Amino acid sequence: MDKTKSHGAELKKELEVLISKIDALEASTTDREKKSLIGILKALTENQKHFVDESEHLRKALDLLTIQIFKMDQAK
Repeated sequence: MDKTKSHGAELKKELEVLISKIDALEASTTDREKKSLIGILKALTENQKHFVDESEHLRKALDLLTIQIFKMDQAK
C-alpha cells in the first residue's frame, strides 16, 4: 500500500455510488417503513462521506504542521 497516496477520493466515489443506489431504492419503494429505513441509510452514508472529507483535511493539516516543525528544526 502506497502511504503517500490518498484513498479518500476512492472512498468518496464509492460513497457517492452508494448514495445514488439508496436514492434509487427510495424512489422505487412505496412502503413508509422502508422509506424511513432508507432515509436512515442515506443519512449514515452522507455522514460517512463528510467524515472522509474531514479526515482528508486533518491529514493535510498534520502534513503542513510536520513540514513547519522540520523547517524550525533545520533553522536551529
